[in-house]
Amino acid sequence: MSDLITIDVSSAEDEYQLHDLLARELDFPSFYGRNWDAFWDTVTGLVEIPGHLRFVGWVHLSESVPRGAAMLASQLDEYRREYRPDLKVEFDGPASFET
Repeated sequence: MSDLITIDVSSAEDEYQLHDLLARELDFPSFYGRNWDAFWDTVTGLVEIPGHLRFVGWVHLSESVPRGAAMLASQLDEYRREYRPDLKVEFDGPASFET
């Protein structure tokens, strides 16, 4: 799957809102647990992540939800290394890893 999905994370004010946004934009199942273990389980076994993710509003997310921004960037980096080396991830601000 190589489709581009743009996710605006500028409205997230806490990790629950961030998980809710990710669940909606990435079409996670209704039983998604809204935590980082559940995120990992979902992206590695329950849904197909598109080949290109673009995150806008990253500076706001990094300032408002710094742990969530770091965890999301880290999890996507690990997912790419372990499962999808072709995955392209873009941020409109600094992230914890290079894409």
